[in-house]
Amino acid sequence: MDMRGHPKNCAWTLLGCMATATAWAQQPADQPSVPLRVEIIGTTPLPGLGTPLRDVPANVQVYSGRELGKQRQGNLSEFLENNPTSVTVNSAQGNPYQTDISFRGFTASPLVGVPQGLSVFQDGVRINEPFGDVVNWDLLPQSAIAGLQLIPGSNPLFGLNTLGGALSIYTKNGRAYPGGAVELSGGSFGRRTLQFEQGGASGPWDYFATANLSKEHGWAQHNPSRVEQFFGKVGYQEGRDQFDVSLTAANNRLEGTQTLPKSFLDDRTQAYTYPDTNENRLAMLSLKGSHSLSSDMMLGGNAYLRQYRNHNVSSNVNDDFGAIDPITGAVDDVQALNDRSDIDQTSYGASVQLTVTAPLAGRRNQFVVGASVDAGRARFKQDSQPADFDASRGTVPTGDFESETDADTRTGNAAVYAMNTFAIDDRWSVVASGRFNDARIKIRDESGTNPALDGDHQFRRFNPALGVTFNPTAGFTAYGSYNEGMRAPTAAELTCADPAAPCKLPNAFLADPPLQKVVAKTMEVGARGRSGDTSWSAAVYRTGLSDDIQFVSSGGSAINAGFFQNVGKTRRQGLELTGARQWDHLGVVARYSFIDATYLTGFVENSPANSSADANGDIVVAPGSRIPSIPRHSFRLRVDYEVGALSFGANVVANSGSGLRGDENNRDVNGPVAGYAVLNLDGRWRVSNKLELFGRVDNVFNTKYANFGVLGTNVFANPNKTFDPANGVPEPFYGLGAPRGAWIGLRYEWE
Repeated sequence: MDMRGHPKNCAWTLLGCMATATAWAQQPADQPSVPLRVEIIGTTPLPGLGTPLRDVPANVQVYSGRELGKQRQGNLSEFLENNPTSVTVNSAQGNPYQTDISFRGFTASPLVGVPQGLSVFQDGVRINEPFGDVVNWDLLPQSAIAGLQLIPGSNPLFGLNTLGGALSIYTKNGRAYPGGAVELSGGSFGRRTLQFEQGGASGPWDYFATANLSKEHGWAQHNPSRVEQFFGKVGYQEGRDQFDVSLTAANNRLEGTQTLPKSFLDDRTQAYTYPDTNENRLAMLSLKGSHSLSSDMMLGGNAYLRQYRNHNVSSNVNDDFGAIDPITGAVDDVQALNDRSDIDQTSYGASVQLTVTAPLAGRRNQFVVGASVDAGRARFKQDSQPADFDASRGTVPTGDFESETDADTRTGNAAVYAMNTFAIDDRWSVVASGRFNDARIKIRDESGTNPALDGDHQFRRFNPALGVTFNPTAGFTAYGSYNEGMRAPTAAELTCADPAAPCKLPNAFLADPPLQKVVAKTMEVGARGRSGDTSWSAAVYRTGLSDDIQFVSSGGSAINAGFFQNVGKTRRQGLELTGARQWDHLGVVARYSFIDATYLTGFVENSPANSSADANGDIVVAPGSRIPSIPRHSFRLRVDYEVGALSFGANVVANSGSGLRGDENNRDVNGPVAGYAVLNLDGRWRVSNKLELFGRVDNVFNTKYANFGVLGTNVFANPNKTFDPANGVPEPFYGLGAPRGAWIGLRYEWE
């Protein structure tokens, strides 16, 4: 299926769904609704009154904390991989807590330097880190989550990085989640997890606290994880006032094996090189409150202080091994480099929002206006240590760490926004919104040896949005929308944009040419409906980007090396279909998505490991070439069966093939990463009112698959797999999916 070649087919598909839905919508709604039905959507960053689903011109996806608790994936990113439409995950870092989440072809990643296209919020606080706009999925315990909303498109109200969508996470409180529980589980990969939660209310006050401790040695060699998470909240609610203060804290150590060359797949557990460690520490204090000025007017706001520290050590092949110094004539005999980086970041901000729900010209109307200010300061240091490889490809230091980068970065984002939802009549409503962003980035060299690093950058833009919804009956909604968003280049991107001097991820900083801001423009047309225990949705969308930023691999033996560049225009367009049905004890949800992601502007990049590269190692990326790492087809199926005290669930995760990074011209002889399908099972037995036994099996058929690929040069290609750069072989490196794993646990609850 190619939307460029057959646009009429997509239009007819959507029209057919809408026609069928209209027939369903005209049936009497005399049956109980599907349990996961949610009527109010958070269409602004701050939690507040929200917007009725019937007035939202987008294919919003909503999940409750009950679903997370029932499926019991190992972490939040695994839940996102198994459930929402158009979400895919890659395992480039080789650790289950460090995956890249892609939605409609836009990424939210924990890796500094990956171009970010999704914004993520926790109770109205934007948790994309100021340094690199990364999202660390390991910092918030799943047991703290009351619900998720995945809002697609370039919705300007959610601010920077909302190119393809926004994910809003809402946390629990003691009034809605009273009582306590302790949970213990263990199983494959040496995983052992202990979880605790307690909530309650007394008069106007309520409290909730949860903690999680998880340890495992990992399914592969050299990829253990230790995760320590805490979330606590104290709230006050009386009359027209509501207020809460929360603390999120984490102390995690994660190790990953990164990607593995194709010739090493005889043992999928081995590491290409090691060690690769990542230590994350977080303490975030957040305050949120609202006051009802009248029955139709609410004033809300929040403020936060966030302290984040990251310590990373990565083992890398020395790309300059064997090079001759033009001045001294000395030969570089260093085999490896241990690159050590530290990020010490403090960020803070505040937002205020006024919501007025009052008739306008005798019609239903809601007006929202808000403003936000966010600031962050990060000290980035990177050191490099020479090393040699031992027989197992571990690095053995041969010298001391020497400083390469010491930079101070400051970011500041200020914005004002407004939205108005007006009901033309009982069936039609119009939503108009806009946001003005002012983003500033300041970089200063603190080493005294690289003054060219200093720079001041400013990015401004007003982003509008307009949408229309049509509700001929209570069970049917059709909609259309257009919206725009932007993201500013990060400090990491601004200082790593020279093809002649590729950086490593996490990035070393250099003084390079400036980059342009990315602008996204999204059009979406869709419909959704509900009749009794059946619900469905269908959407067609197109997002065009101007001055898109891509990380382009340099294709050498250091496979994480490359640079950032504006690659002109790109486009992501697609189709989303969802159907759900409940039959007494059996529930089924099926989700399909098609994504066509292409470059619209041609460019030249250096990728010597690509079989189609010329004598200089360059390839020509022509307009129409597919963007790597984005599967065109994905399918998700969730089946639930409950009878008495027993309940069972199954998830099918299926993705088509995706291109390798470094093969942006789609001409390498290795072709794309192969498609795959995985079955996951979960079950629960309610032994008593307070005790539950649960279990989970992932990858039931032990499918061997990869969900990410990059072209590089394998310098361990001899029979003994020892360091041999003179006989390096260009080949694909794969991010591998985990093998079959099984876990069992007990949960004890009390009131």
